[in-house]
Amino acid sequence: MRCHWCDSSQVIEKVNVVYWELPDGTRAIEIHETPCVTCSECGIIYQTEAIVNEIETQLLLIRTSELPKVLTFEELMKVPRLLKRNYFDFSKTD
Repeated sequence: MRCHWCDSSQVIEKVNVVYWELPDGTRAIEIHETPCVTCSECGIIYQTEAIVNEIETQLLLIRTSELPKVLTFEELMKVPRLLKRNYFDFSKTD
């Protein structure tokens, strides 16, 4: 794995806290223990595109009004979905 910003190979996978605005824009939530990449060369800490897509998709498919202000990544991913998948995501074919 290489850093997306400086292309260094000095990266490690960790977890961190992120703040995410809900799709309807009503509020933001705090998500603990979110998988991230940390680069020891340039100092950047970021979520991979796969993790961002996972969070975004989950938030589109659940009842966000019932979410607490703070939860873990794992808790968020376990929230029951209203739909099986995002039918508006045409980048994937099932």
